[in-house]
Amino acid sequence: MSGKRRTTTRKLAALLLAPVLMMLAVPALAQETSRIKDLAFLEGTTEEPLVGYGLVVGLNGTGDSYSVENTANSIATLLEKLDVTISPNDLKAKNVAAVIVTGTLDPNINVGGRIDVKVNSLNDATSLEGGHLVMTPLSAADGTLCVLAQGSVSIGGFNIKAGAGNSYRKNHTQAGLVSSGGMVKVALNGSFVNGGKVAWLLYNPDFTTSSSVAMAINQTFGAGTAIAEDAQRIVVNIPPADRENPVGFIARMSEVESRSDAKARVVVNERTGTIIVGKNVKLKEAAVAHGDLQVIVSTYYDVSQPEPFARRGDTVVVPDVNTNVKDQTARVLRVPDTSTVADVVGVLNDIGATPRDIIAILEALKRAGSLQAELILM
Repeated sequence: MSGKRRTTTRKLAALLLAPVLMMLAVPALAQETSRIKDLAFLEGTTEEPLVGYGLVVGLNGTGDSYSVENTANSIATLLEKLDVTISPNDLKAKNVAAVIVTGTLDPNINVGGRIDVKVNSLNDATSLEGGHLVMTPLSAADGTLCVLAQGSVSIGGFNIKAGAGNSYRKNHTQAGLVSSGGMVKVALNGSFVNGGKVAWLLYNPDFTTSSSVAMAINQTFGAGTAIAEDAQRIVVNIPPADRENPVGFIARMSEVESRSDAKARVVVNERTGTIIVGKNVKLKEAAVAHGDLQVIVSTYYDVSQPEPFARRGDTVVVPDVNTNVKDQTARVLRVPDTSTVADVVGVLNDIGATPRDIIAILEALKRAGSLQAELILM
């Protein structure tokens, strides 16, 4: 085959392969994008925390003890509202527990809507199993009464005591959930449209992601529709044709795919020994020397007593304190330049240390400038 024919054949093969490569590249790019509603939330839709104080009744002798005065006073106050007068000193109710009730209210939920509420024991109740939350008002931070909560408490576990110190417990029984137990009485009337504009707030502020979201909106609805004001806030002008139906416009906009990015981060939790290595984490070349120093202090007790038939002397216990120091020889390891998360994980595995030792090594690598990522300690 001549050189000219070979060249022609190669060009033809390249032309045939180009569409295939483009088809393979499209899914790869699609995997790097997310819907806008998965990256951000609308300004004006932030949930409001609520809190209240109430009573859980119907417990099987697992409520607050008799010595808890606030529970007895609360029972007396409740009964007085029901036209029953009784002195708190006369109450011996072990079937009642004082609780703190919490919940969150979406500002766009209307009056009559329902929310879940959480119930947590306030005093020394041993279990809320089988209890029923009596009508409890929940208020916002400014004191506005927003929700009335009532219903059966679900704890998802149990606490059984068989006497003689024997017991069996599953899950945490001093806290529970009242599903759909809160009824909205006062709506917060949240507004997400202001002056013909809405704003998206990123869950994880990032300038690159903010710019990408604004670009994706402009490509879908026209140039000038959105502008990224900062690393978190993207302001969107509602098109005139959609001013009468902003909800429909927001619904379409929330489905738009956008690229997202984030800082390279390593998150460590020293209490549990958990290490999470995020995307784009890199290591520059460094040397790590890691040893293990253990100091063990142990006390043994000997008995010192006088000789047989001795007229003087007492039998005493004499403590014998021993100190044992173990210092293992440090191994010096070379940390090469890495470019992927897999490489970083491989280096950490090669160190052969415990998770807590690796956390200390990561802190040292960060200070040395080798760890190219934000180190977050939980």
